[in-house]
Amino acid sequence: MKKGLIASYLILIIASIFAAGPLLIVICASFKGQYEIVSNTASLLPKVFSLYWYRDLLEKTDFLIYVRNSLCYSLLSTILGMVISSLAAYAITRLGGKKQKQLTRVIVMTYMFPPILLAIPYFILVSNLGLANSLPGLLLAYMSFTVPFCTYLLVSYFRTVPVEIEDAARIDGLTRPGVFLHIALPLVAPGLVATGIFAFINAWNEFLYSLLIISSGSRQTVSVGLYSIKGGMETLQWGDMMAASVLVVIPSILFFSLIQKRIAGGLTAGADR
Repeated sequence: MKKGLIASYLILIIASIFAAGPLLIVICASFKGQYEIVSNTASLLPKVFSLYWYRDLLEKTDFLIYVRNSLCYSLLSTILGMVISSLAAYAITRLGGKKQKQLTRVIVMTYMFPPILLAIPYFILVSNLGLANSLPGLLLAYMSFTVPFCTYLLVSYFRTVPVEIEDAARIDGLTRPGVFLHIALPLVAPGLVATGIFAFINAWNEFLYSLLIISSGSRQTVSVGLYSIKGGMETLQWGDMMAASVLVVIPSILFFSLIQKRIAGGLTAGADR
């Protein structure tokens, strides 16, 4: 038993090293000096810790503007997606009747289409609506993959809510919207948190639709903004890329570390049925 436990821990440690290795290299490279990052590639740790690349990134690029745009777009798409998805998931579980499985399968099928396959039709649609290079146009594209994904996850959570509790609340005088707001939503709160986090991360990491729909530099997201700087007249150096990667990834890791219990609780709560 002890040998099997030791072997399991060794495998997990080795897997963790391989998983965290690239991130560790990026973090260490971001603290190397202007010349050391090119000349001292064999060494992992920098000889002298320097914040040169962070200053260069923040002073010479619009990185903070890109972060603000990505944060705004991701929050709005998550909020809208969660509102629409929670209503749709509750309607499927309580009003769908015998067609719940069929409706769920249709939702999954809409999510199975690759984003690249729908990129051109979405761009044509957004352009015809006059929403190109605008926040509503980008949010419309984001909703196409946020709503099906969130709805599919929330259906499982709402199924865990006993119907008897809602019936008792309706007998006491609550209407159907009141039952949804005051009974169903609080009971699936862990699932809402977990689903909202995954929806936010999907929108934060999105690249294709942002590249197609948003053309103004002041409205670009982080991924598209850094890509345009790299491919433009001003070449983004390796140090800047490392520093930008750290500033984008580390907050997400810290955020996940703080709320990992809620994510695990939300996922296991929706897996009961």
